[in-house]
Amino acid sequence: MFVRATTYRAVLAQLAEAQAQAGDLAGEMARARDEGAGAEERAVAVAAELAQVREELAQARAEADRVEGALLLEAEDRVALRMLLRTARRQARADRVHVLFHRDEVHSLHATVEAAEAAAEAEGAPRSGWTSHRPGAAPPPADQVAWRIQPMTVGGVQ
Repeated sequence: MFVRATTYRAVLAQLAEAQAQAGDLAGEMARARDEGAGAEERAVAVAAELAQVREELAQARAEADRVEGALLLEAEDRVALRMLLRTARRQARADRVHVLFHRDEVHSLHATVEAAEAAAEAEGAPRSGWTSHRPGAAPPPADQVAWRIQPMTVGGVQ
């Protein structure tokens, strides 16, 4: 078999060109692999940051719900206390009401100590062991007294 020199040179040129293209493609592949690894690392970092932001958002929502609930409860307490005071003023027409506290939270208002005691007993307070509380004296700690009655002047309360 005889091959002409020009054909041989053409084949060698094609071979050299194919090798150059293979080298270029190998370089592109290495760059793409590096970029892919970098992109994957960035994606993992962004996913971790997103998870942290979502957790912080959930905590902020929980705190906002807690604060909103406390504000609503506080507003409801004020409304209920005003309503109870108005009711006591209308019914008793007296200068004093007896406030029944349960665990240091206002439970109800009554015209007499006896009515307050009866209301507490209806809620499960013991029938005996009641002590009086002098006006102006510091009340005992709430965790030591489940139920207590405190007299309040009606005209002085807004």
